[in-house]
Amino acid sequence: MKVIEELLRDVPLPRMAKVRQKFAAPEIADVPAAVRDAVVQRGLLSRIVEGDRVAIAVGSRGVAEIDVLTREVVHLVRSKGAHPFIVPAMGSHGGATAEGQREVLEQLGVTESFVGAPIRSSMEVVKVGNLENGLPVYTDKLAYGADKVIVINRIKPHTAFRGPVESGLLKMITIGLGKQKGAEAAHAYGFRYMAEHVPAMARVVLSQVPIIFGLGTIENAYDRPAKIVAIPAESIEREEPNLLLEAKSWMPRIHFDRIDVLVVDEIGKDISGDGMDPNITGRYATPYASGGPEVARIVVLGLTDKTHGNANGIGLADMTTRKVFQGIAWGKGYANALTSTVVDTVKLPMCLDTEELAVKAAIKTCNARDLSQVRLVRIQNTLDIKEIWISESLVAEAREKEVLEILTEPVKMDFSRLPCESIDEEEVVEK
Repeated sequence: MKVIEELLRDVPLPRMAKVRQKFAAPEIADVPAAVRDAVVQRGLLSRIVEGDRVAIAVGSRGVAEIDVLTREVVHLVRSKGAHPFIVPAMGSHGGATAEGQREVLEQLGVTESFVGAPIRSSMEVVKVGNLENGLPVYTDKLAYGADKVIVINRIKPHTAFRGPVESGLLKMITIGLGKQKGAEAAHAYGFRYMAEHVPAMARVVLSQVPIIFGLGTIENAYDRPAKIVAIPAESIEREEPNLLLEAKSWMPRIHFDRIDVLVVDEIGKDISGDGMDPNITGRYATPYASGGPEVARIVVLGLTDKTHGNANGIGLADMTTRKVFQGIAWGKGYANALTSTVVDTVKLPMCLDTEELAVKAAIKTCNARDLSQVRLVRIQNTLDIKEIWISESLVAEAREKEVLEILTEPVKMDFSRLPCESIDEEEVVEK
């Protein structure tokens, strides 16, 4: 690779300053109390009777306080003399295996010892109907056989389509509880029709499965619970669209509309279904969603530990490293791509020998008129953008933005630490 090193030898790396991004961020102080209040105020405990076997559906995303949310629902179910159990509701995630899905829940903190209920994981499904266009609708066999079902999920914008409902309770009912076969059916015609198919399939499931309510959360820009709601099953389709609008209003963003190079230190399924959230990066795998900054080049420098080699989303990057390439568990990402029918997420970007070469390759090819003034932003991941690093060329612009606070003087780009780790006190700028 000597020729590559020579081609990139004179590409300048910008000095980087750390900045804090500010967002409107309402936050729930007492999550357990908020769960109890949400359920009790809607009178939903009356739907549970003593002796009921209650399946609580929990997904694979990094939902804030998902372990606490689940535990509190378990406690509420037990308070009625019923018998709760947890079912993974995550489509094809976890390698599309029962044990893999159990492991995903445990990694999220949803363990039997913490939530106080057994986890029953199976990929077996029951066909509960068909759409008018012939698409079959499936649901988890264990949930189908329960006396009652409760669904827990965060409500947020989807990464690949737009509609009245996107990621949330209806999608969990359709795709999450559908396991691999249900997810595959929902994606069969692609994301062009997803906004139509998700609610249509959910109606079929709701008519055949004893779902009594959904517990939905909306998170603020710092990925903390901002709102918790309990919605009767028959009201989910009517109430979820307004909650999605709220979620969109609280979404974080990178406060620069045009970026030459975006460096992402880590991607993973625990961060986003697409490894890195396109709503943050502006880079989408389908033409049915849009938004975010205009970014010329994206560099991915690592995979999270919790993704266990699932590099779904790496195809949305332009450059990465040989180390990332060697850490990819191909089967996991391919399982997601084959199920969703979206293959761009698992394509390979240019792989460079080092992090520095990967960033230099992105700078060289970003088509900035003056590479010494490249507009470069570096983030840890798309879930954590409270504090980011910006190139020296962006500092003057940042000073004019009330939503940004400059924390450090520009320093040499460092590939030995994560972008949001602490730095020496002398680097901090006086306010």
